[in-house]
Amino acid sequence: QVRLVESGGGLVQAGGSLRLSCAASGRAFSSYTMGWFRQAPGKEREFVGGLIWSGDSTRYADSVKGRFTISRDNAKNTVSLQMNSLKPEDTAVYYCAAARLPIVTTTTGGYNYWGQGTQVTVSS
Repeated sequence: QVRLVESGGGLVQAGGSLRLSCAASGRAFSSYTMGWFRQAPGKEREFVGGLIWSGDSTRYADSVKGRFTISRDNAKNTVSLQMNSLKPEDTAVYYCAAARLPIVTTTTGGYNYWGQGTQVTVSS
């Protein structure tokens, strides 16, 4: 069992930056693939980025590539999402997720555990 708690959301102007963090509790965190998803009002939850247990392999949605960076610290049981050059269309609730599979999947069904989400609002 893994419990995930996100933090770091807030209101930021377009072009600004935010850093989201996800703290995990439970055993074997370092073995899980970690992902970030987001869900805007009236839209489906979509993949943002993810990385495998070692951090060696990452994957990003095209919409955030070059602007967002995901990283993890297995010693501290945390995963972070650095978001730069934010746009109004990045506004959403952001979720941290953990998967037992040793690959980064882009579908929600590939993840076993979810956080409660943190709101990110980008004003124009």
